[in-house]
Amino acid sequence: MNRELRTENSTRTVLFKIKRQASPGSQAYWEEFELPWKRHMNVISSLMDIAANPVTREGKPTTPLTYDSNCLEEVCGSCAMLINGRARMACSALVDNLEQPIRLEPLSKFPVVRDLAVDRSVLFENLKAVKAWIPLDGTYDLGAGPRMSQKQQEEAYPLSRCISCCCCMEVCPQFNEHTGFVGAATISQVRLFNTHPTGEMMKHERLTALMGDGGIQECGYAQNCVEACPKDIPLTRSISDVGREVMKQAVTDFFRR
Repeated sequence: MNRELRTENSTRTVLFKIKRQASPGSQAYWEEFELPWKRHMNVISSLMDIAANPVTREGKPTTPLTYDSNCLEEVCGSCAMLINGRARMACSALVDNLEQPIRLEPLSKFPVVRDLAVDRSVLFENLKAVKAWIPLDGTYDLGAGPRMSQKQQEEAYPLSRCISCCCCMEVCPQFNEHTGFVGAATISQVRLFNTHPTGEMMKHERLTALMGDGGIQECGYAQNCVEACPKDIPLTRSISDVGREVMKQAVTDFFRR
């Protein structure tokens, strides 16, 4: 690297405009922060630097930033936020690929806890409502589970990649306080567990749960979810497949009355 390029990089900075909120009931406000540019810096590493030295662009000391993060490699799903208006993971958002000033906001469809941290417990309540698990009796040895073909495993694996980031729910026009729609992530997990040889035992209960308020009938098939998913999960395919199964189950239940 020549001297001119080193000098240019040493003076280069990155500007962040961050939406902050001290508590769930307080007024939101914006603060700007400026950091020296570093090679390969991403949004989450920048937030770490700002939190370690919370001084605004104007040189005014402020409170440390609050945000969620854990794995730092797009596995845990905790660092989802709005980056320049787009729902995405902060750990995989490279600063060099973003337009400045880089605007950071909390996900808009979830209650704010503080700053960029939000309460996404609605997803886990939805997963509980559709029984997105496989019940096992641990009091005795159940022996080996049923075998799955290679084809079944290959179809199920993409569905198992969900990291509960809630990006699909954030971009869904049907996921709001008026509809109570469970969202694409929950529907896809129903498909995952219903196609498992053991999980299929509770298939009827899961499909029945999706027939009520906020169920799969609320989906407008906007397909925003599959575009926003950071793990490339075939969410629209899951919605189509589960929707067909829900309809078949509803008709079957009707004639069994």
